[in-house]
Amino acid sequence: MTLAIGATAPDFTAETTEGRLNFYDWAGDSWVVLFSHPKDFTPVCTTELGAMARIKPEFDKRNCKIIGLSVDPVEDHVRWSRDIEETMGAAPNYPMIGDDRLEIAKLYDMLPASAGDTAQGRTPADNATVRNVYVIGPDKKIKLVISYPMSTGRNFAEILRAIDSLQLTAEHQVATPADWQDGGDVIIVGALSDEDAKVKFPNGWTAPKPYLRIVPQPKR
Repeated sequence: MTLAIGATAPDFTAETTEGRLNFYDWAGDSWVVLFSHPKDFTPVCTTELGAMARIKPEFDKRNCKIIGLSVDPVEDHVRWSRDIEETMGAAPNYPMIGDDRLEIAKLYDMLPASAGDTAQGRTPADNATVRNVYVIGPDKKIKLVISYPMSTGRNFAEILRAIDSLQLTAEHQVATPADWQDGGDVIIVGALSDEDAKVKFPNGWTAPKPYLRIVPQPKR
């Protein structure tokens, strides 16, 4: 059972490929994507880490930091990064947490307390549940959790789309409909009364049903 949406993301201090860091201090006032991996030198994760490195500027534009985690020591991450650069065309340009004592995987409820306290001797299958994406807001609350099996590579375009939605809806009293893309129409949240909505959206809205009030996307 992973941490739920709305929970406070646990703070931690850990060794990473960019040195020892405290998570909260490193995150600062930014949004954060923490994405985890069961083992170094695994095929799907190799493609994911390279993909994230290539599109990091898109996260930067959204004031969103990236941090990876894999259940192996930092020195293995460093060796793995060379393979990632060779095969994917880009090495990780964001910190990778060394979680060889399984401490953070347990802290984020990805592994049970009974999992032990060392990565040695553990296979990717032993750590199969350590394949999550957490989007964490500047308030250190978890805004989104996606869990993937080892056989399915993550869709980072969808994660960027979700961040666009999270940031938009955090600023305005709207929600985004199915398959929404940035710039598309949005929905006025149910908690906003019609009277208050008239003030916030003076140009009105389209309402095929009283509970479905559609407006153009507010400017971000």
